[in-house]
Amino acid sequence: MPSLLLSPYALAGLTLRNRIVVSPMCEYSSVDGFANDWHLVHLGSRAVGGAGIVLTEATAVTADGRISPHDLGIYQDAHVDMLSRIFAFVREHGAVVGVQLAHAGRKASNGRPWDGGRPLSTSDGGWEPIWAPSAQPFRDGWQVPRAMTRDDIAAVVRAFAAAASRVLAAGGQVIELHAAHGYLLHEFLSPVSNQRDDEYGGAFDNRARFLREVVDAVRRVWPERLPLFVRISATDWVDGGWTLDDSVSLARDLKNRGVDLIDCSTGGNVAHATIPVAPGYQVPGAERVRREAGIPTGAVGLITEPRQAEEILQQGRADLIVMARQLLRDPYWPLHAAQALGDAPPVPDQYLRAF
Repeated sequence: MPSLLLSPYALAGLTLRNRIVVSPMCEYSSVDGFANDWHLVHLGSRAVGGAGIVLTEATAVTADGRISPHDLGIYQDAHVDMLSRIFAFVREHGAVVGVQLAHAGRKASNGRPWDGGRPLSTSDGGWEPIWAPSAQPFRDGWQVPRAMTRDDIAAVVRAFAAAASRVLAAGGQVIELHAAHGYLLHEFLSPVSNQRDDEYGGAFDNRARFLREVVDAVRRVWPERLPLFVRISATDWVDGGWTLDDSVSLARDLKNRGVDLIDCSTGGNVAHATIPVAPGYQVPGAERVRREAGIPTGAVGLITEPRQAEEILQQGRADLIVMARQLLRDPYWPLHAAQALGDAPPVPDQYLRAF
């Protein structure tokens, strides 16, 4: 019996060759938001390696929404050309290609991890202002963000829609909206970071309003035949924060707005949260959202072994396996997983003699 992991999976108007997704992983290798040969090799090698979906790293919808000055961007039309070349290569080698659209919010204007990951001043290449629902920094010693006005919010909604149009022009096939890890959309969702008293703060429906507006704006320009994902942090891991109950309620709403899958991560919005990290530690979030909201989910978080991934699918805990660090260590993990599970690996002709 063929494995579920390596079986085709239909999603909106697409059929994936398998259920393995290359998770967005920041590369911090761009200049002015432009993709380059690093991204061609990084993303292209995972397509050659057999993944079903290859997603770009968090790709900024505005220049001041980048995490760092070295982030990938899609905030100007000139960004499309190189992305088109990369996307064509990924599709040619059998993978579906997509973009994670993001705005870093109060976590913007930081250095690269290998440079210390510290907040950058304008003299060090950073920028001001950075944006958030409330004028509350992510942690002590970080920049104090500017609380967004209604006009600021509307401008970012338009930026997400414009970015989605550019993804379509570049030949992208999936969009994932980044509403996790303490970035802007997550900041509005969570009562830990959203202290507003207007229609974008307070009650659950108000805190979810910004994300709903982004989803609706993107869906107006993104064809129904192409999947729309939303990545959430299913819990903040702190009392008084965003909860799994909130995630289920949000997923029900997003399903009715044309979202096809919820990519379930956790955390990132509280600097000192206690997170019980262990293999598969985020899978329960994907399982519960799938079961109670009736929407497909992606499971992520220290999923490294083929049989571990297969069991998650066989047990109905998620529909896709979203992998990050393991696919950095081994771009050809899908080929090796197929061998381990007794399936025929999707090996390109050029590599057949090795398999």
